[in-house]
Amino acid sequence: MKPASIQDYRELARRRLPPMFFEYIDGGSYAEVTLRRNLEDFDSIALRQRVMRDMSQIDLGIESLGQKWSMPVGLAPVGMAGMYARRGEAQASRAATAAGIPFCLSTVGVCSVEEVTKASKAPWFQLYMLKDRGYMRALLERAKEAGCPVLVFTVDLPTPGARYRDVKSGFTGASGLSGALNTAWQGATHPEWSWDVMLQGGPHTLGNVQDAIPGGQRVNDFLGWIAKNFDRSVTWKDMEFVREVWDGPIVIKGVLDAEDARDAVKAGAQGLVVSNHGGRQLDAVKSSIEALPRILEAVGTDLEVYMDGGVRSGLDVLKALALGARACFLGRPWAYALGAGGVPMVSRMLGVIRSELNTAMILTGCADIRQAGKALLDR
Repeated sequence: MKPASIQDYRELARRRLPPMFFEYIDGGSYAEVTLRRNLEDFDSIALRQRVMRDMSQIDLGIESLGQKWSMPVGLAPVGMAGMYARRGEAQASRAATAAGIPFCLSTVGVCSVEEVTKASKAPWFQLYMLKDRGYMRALLERAKEAGCPVLVFTVDLPTPGARYRDVKSGFTGASGLSGALNTAWQGATHPEWSWDVMLQGGPHTLGNVQDAIPGGQRVNDFLGWIAKNFDRSVTWKDMEFVREVWDGPIVIKGVLDAEDARDAVKAGAQGLVVSNHGGRQLDAVKSSIEALPRILEAVGTDLEVYMDGGVRSGLDVLKALALGARACFLGRPWAYALGAGGVPMVSRMLGVIRSELNTAMILTGCADIRQAGKALLDR
């Protein structure tokens, strides 16, 4: 099947990946109410079609946090991407660099920040706060030494949300012989993935934090390790600790509430990502796109406001920008594409998003993406 949409990349990933890894990408927490809202609320937004306007020159480029982006789209941090394709984070980073957009490396990626930096240019670096502050200081120093231009401090995962699909697939909750047999069977029934990832894609550890994990715990045990080691005591005061080491821009990711957004401004952040973690944390909260306007009203132009969650097309990107977002970050779309076939598929998927965004701009009469505003929406 030649993929034409993000849904097609999802289907290709479903076929190629063992169920435990596909369900980990695809699923949300609890009853997945928020996961559905992220998609449905985008679908409910209508664009305003305009005609007979000179659309011979279209500009998709933006500038944000000192960087030029070829289009207002970045690749969000996705954990364990190295289990979707061989050394997956490095592959995705190469695709983002070739496309002229930012790639954000997850703290819990399989590839380390040093490996990704060697594969392409230095990524944005996502920070989860561990209880061991000595290790966190060292990790921030590593990201700084690698030349990462932006720190993305994700604040909505003090503990993992309950993800029922992961239990059913055997990704979590299965240990001992039964867990090993389930993993072996899923790999054996997906030989293309096994050859690419299991036989050629090692080591299968969490590259950025493997030294903090006793006994070099492998990735299939990592959710339990997160629950024990991610720091639930973090407050805005901890930004002072981060600033002791990091002197570049800081983006706070995981904000849904206007009061939290104002606190991010007071804490000295340069940006924030309106996000509900793709519907993977607290279920039954607002969609990111619904929360976006209220947060923008609260912070104004005090920092850069991005969003993620539910973005599945270039049309969705234009809708988010029309509501005031500076740019959108894609999570599942690039994970699906990576799982479907590595860096060529990620590059092709980004081409689809660019083409869809270009077409949407032409048909709404928006020649310059920097001018996108509420006039593009049919209310």
